[in-house]
Amino acid sequence: MGNCYNVFMNQEQIKKELQILIQDINFHNYRYHVMDSPVISDFEFDQKLKRLHEIEKAFPELITPDSPSQRAGAGASEKFEKVKHPAPILSLANAFTRDDILDWYERLVKIDQRVKKADFVIEPKIDGLTVILHYSNQIFSQGATRGDGEYGEDISNNLKTVRSIPLRIPVENINIEIPASLIIRGEVFIKIKDFEKLNNQLQENGERTYQNPRNTAAGSLRQLDPLLTASRPLTILAYSIIDSGNVQMLTQWDSLQYLRKLGFPVTNMARHCQTLEQVFSAFEDMNQMRNQIPFEVDGMVIKINDLSLANDLGIVGKDPRGAIAWKFPAREVSTLLKDIIINVGRTGVLTPTGILEPVEVGGVIVKQATLHNFDFIEDKDIRIGDRVLIKRAGDVIPYVIGPITEIRSGQEKIFIKPQLCPVCLQPVQHIPGEVAWFCVNSTCPAQIIRNIEHFVSRSAMNIEGLGIKIVEQLVKNNLIMDVADLYTLTKEKLLKLDGFASKKAENLVQAITESKKQSLPKLIYALGIRDVGEVAALELAKNFVDLDALSVATDKDLQNIEGIGPNISLAILSWFATPKNHQLISKLRIGGVWPIQNEVGPKETQALEGETFVITGTLRSFTREEAKNFIRNHGGKIVDSVSKKTKYLVVGEEAGSKLEKARELGVKIINEEELRRLALQ
Repeated sequence: MGNCYNVFMNQEQIKKELQILIQDINFHNYRYHVMDSPVISDFEFDQKLKRLHEIEKAFPELITPDSPSQRAGAGASEKFEKVKHPAPILSLANAFTRDDILDWYERLVKIDQRVKKADFVIEPKIDGLTVILHYSNQIFSQGATRGDGEYGEDISNNLKTVRSIPLRIPVENINIEIPASLIIRGEVFIKIKDFEKLNNQLQENGERTYQNPRNTAAGSLRQLDPLLTASRPLTILAYSIIDSGNVQMLTQWDSLQYLRKLGFPVTNMARHCQTLEQVFSAFEDMNQMRNQIPFEVDGMVIKINDLSLANDLGIVGKDPRGAIAWKFPAREVSTLLKDIIINVGRTGVLTPTGILEPVEVGGVIVKQATLHNFDFIEDKDIRIGDRVLIKRAGDVIPYVIGPITEIRSGQEKIFIKPQLCPVCLQPVQHIPGEVAWFCVNSTCPAQIIRNIEHFVSRSAMNIEGLGIKIVEQLVKNNLIMDVADLYTLTKEKLLKLDGFASKKAENLVQAITESKKQSLPKLIYALGIRDVGEVAALELAKNFVDLDALSVATDKDLQNIEGIGPNISLAILSWFATPKNHQLISKLRIGGVWPIQNEVGPKETQALEGETFVITGTLRSFTREEAKNFIRNHGGKIVDSVSKKTKYLVVGEEAGSKLEKARELGVKIINEEELRRLALQ
C-alpha cells in the first residue's frame, strides 16, 4: 500500500479505514492503559498508530476529536478520583529505523534552524506506568496516573507504598534551591528479577501468576487496597520536571542531574550526545545490552536537550516535536504450533489463539500467541503442527508471524473455520468484506459477564454499585443467566452472596429498579448489538416506538436511517433473528424494562429543526452532554467535525482547531447564550 496511502483509494474508502483504525486503537488504548490487559503486541499497536498518522497527514480534514492522535493515552478509571494535570502530559511519536530518526531531525530543522546546533539526551524507554508526583514544601502531596494526558487517577495512597518514592525530598546538599511546589514525571515498574521472584512465590502458593512486569506494575498501582500495592516489588525512575516554580531548568540533562541531587531515583543509562551520530551509536550500544538491563525496556527516548528550544518546537496532536521514541527491533523465535483454540469476546468476536510448545522469548516463557483472525490463518496457510515464527514485539503479547513451510513433514492439519460458536454451539456469522466472525447469541456463556458489565455501565442502564466483581458472583452462583435476570434479583437472593449485608443488598435492588426508568436509546445501546453505539441507538429510538417495532424492521427500514449502513443493519437484523435474543426481550418486558419512543425526551420546540451544530471548548452553563441534549430537544442535529454543512459552531472556553476551521469555512460562530436565544425563537 506504500508509505502513505494508495492513490487509487477514494476518500470514502480512506475515511472508512480511518474510522475503523480509530475504533481499534481506542479499544486497544483502553485495554492497555485502563484494563492493564492488552490483547495485541506493542509492535502491532505501533503499526496501527503509524498508519493512522500517515492517513491524517495526507488527509488533515479527516482528523476528528476522537482520534488517538489527539490524545495521549486512555481515560481515567472510575475507581479513583480524577485529577487535572497542571500541564498536558504528552505521549511520544515512535520511530523504528535510523531513517525515521533522520526524517524526524530534518523536519525539526525546517521548523527551527537552531536544531542544527542542538545536542541531545537519550534515556531508556521503560515499559511501566507513567505517574505524576506532586511535592509541596518538600512533602509528597499527591500522585496520579497519566490517564488521557489532561486528567489522571489519584493513586496517592498506593504510590506512598512504593519505597523508592520519597515522601519527603531527601536532599542533603543545603546549597540546592528547592521550589515550594515541585511536580515531576516518572515511570513505575517492576524489575525482571523481582517479577520472576514474585511469580515463583505465587506459583508455590497455588495462586495465579502474572504475564509480564508492565501489566503487574500497572495493576498493582490501581488496587483499591494499598496493602496489596505494598506487597508488590514496585520501583520508580524519575525523568522529567513538569513544574519547578521559580527554579528554572535550561536543559533536560540539567533536569536529570537536579532530580538526582534532590534524592530522586534517576536512570544511570541516560547519555548526553552532542551530535546525531552519537545518538545512533548510543542506540546500538543500548540495543546490544538490552538483555542485561534489569527492567523491561522497549526502546530509547531521544530528547532535544535545550528545553526552551524543545518547547518552541511545539506539538503535533499530543506528541511533542522535540522528543521521539526509537523502538528496539521486535524479537523473534520459532516453536511448534500444537493447537488452535477459539476465544469468544464480549461482542461475540471469535479470536483464534495458537497453543505453542513453550519457548523463551526475551526472558519470558511463551505458551500462547495470537493468530489475529481466520483470514490471517488462511492467507499465511498456518497449519496445526507447523513450526511457526513468533514475535514478542514491545515485550508484551506474542503473536504468530507465519509458518516455516520448508520443514513440513506432511502430518500438519489444515485449520477449519468454526461454523458454530465453540461455547454455546450457536451458528456464527461473518460479514462479507470484514475479517471478524461473530457469535450473535447474547446469552452465550462466554459473553454473558462482559455483556452484563456493558448493560449496567453508566452510558447504558447506569446501575450504580453493580461492578464486574459482583456480576461475576451473580453468574457464578447461577442467580443470573442474562441481563434480564437482573430484574428478578431480590434482597434475599443477594444476601446469600459473600460480602452482602442488608443495606448493600437493598441499595443494589433499588438501583436495579431505578434503571427501569432509562430511555429507549439507553436500552438499545445496553443490549450490546455489534456496532450500535450511543449515536446509532439514539437514531434507532427516533424511528421505532419500542423494541418490538425495531425487531421487525427490514434492511430497507434500517438503511433509510441516517448513520445506519449495511454492516450495522446486518448486525441489527442478525441480533433480532436469534431466538434466544427474542426470549431476552420478552423477559425484559416481563421485568418491567420497556421504554417507549416518547420517553426519549420529546422535543421542547422545533426552533433548531434542520440545523447542524458542532460544539468546541468548555461551556460554562452546560456540560458537553447537556448541550447536546439541549440542541436535540429543540430539533437540532449534533455532529463531531466542522464542514461546509455545519450551520453553527457553539464555542466555549479554550476552543480548539474547530474554531479556526469554522472561520475558514464561514460557519456561524455562537456562544452558549446565543444558542439559548436561538432555541427560544
